[in-house]
Amino acid sequence: MRDFKGKTAIVTGAASGIGLGIAKALAHAGANIVLADLRPEPLEVARKAIESIGVRAIGVTIDVSDAASVAAAGQAALDEFGALHIAVNNAGVAMHATPLEQVTPEEWEWVMGVNIKGVINGIRTFVPLIRSHGQGGHVVNTGSVSSLFVREGRHQGAYAMTKYAVLALSEALEQELKGSGIGVSIVMPGGVNTAIFDSAATRPERFGGTYRRPEQEALKSAFAPGMLAPEVVGRRVLQAMQDDEFYVLTHTTERDIISERLDRIKAAFDHADQIMPAIDRS
Repeated sequence: MRDFKGKTAIVTGAASGIGLGIAKALAHAGANIVLADLRPEPLEVARKAIESIGVRAIGVTIDVSDAASVAAAGQAALDEFGALHIAVNNAGVAMHATPLEQVTPEEWEWVMGVNIKGVINGIRTFVPLIRSHGQGGHVVNTGSVSSLFVREGRHQGAYAMTKYAVLALSEALEQELKGSGIGVSIVMPGGVNTAIFDSAATRPERFGGTYRRPEQEALKSAFAPGMLAPEVVGRRVLQAMQDDEFYVLTHTTERDIISERLDRIKAAFDHADQIMPAIDRS
């Protein structure tokens, strides 16, 4: 999809950060926007900002971990605009600075509920709506550069696990939508100037309620030097949609680390070539 004028996009996690950056880029390209977020007050501020660009926008309160809430947001898009063309499954929460064995059951449910089930719920609700009109469209899932490797020393395994899952879901969706006219992209940013490290402040009651994660919040300073503005990421995503680009990267500093991981995997294949003929498979 290259012409976004008059099309309708829904963006989750749209009240701030990357979600709002993508929403602004789509609005500047002429799309009407359904902004979906857990927080009603900043959502209304975001809605006014999008309308000031000159397109129509509505705000919908959503909990992406709840399938019924996501379905209601999809219906709101249809009720207001008549059709849905673009879905951006962007909402996410952080789970850094905690070793795997110390992540609590409530934290596991929360991070998987938002980061994985949020994308699943978006696919189940929004993709059929995009299919229904036959005009084509696009799905963007927000992963992370941590979809490609686990950064050593920051105890972000729980978070990276969810972002690996977003990559697998996106790759499968691209395969399944081949020939449908619906494109798929996964954006895998590095550090972006967002409030993701403060996400524990908005944890819903059913996952244990709001709380502080000081060790995680302290990571903001570690990421600060390479942080991009959300609007820059938004423009990058818009360009990727226009070019029908699947893997969407925003940073290049992790290239060597990811290459080392790929080399390690290749070496495992080489070792298998050497070892397997000597093993009795009978």
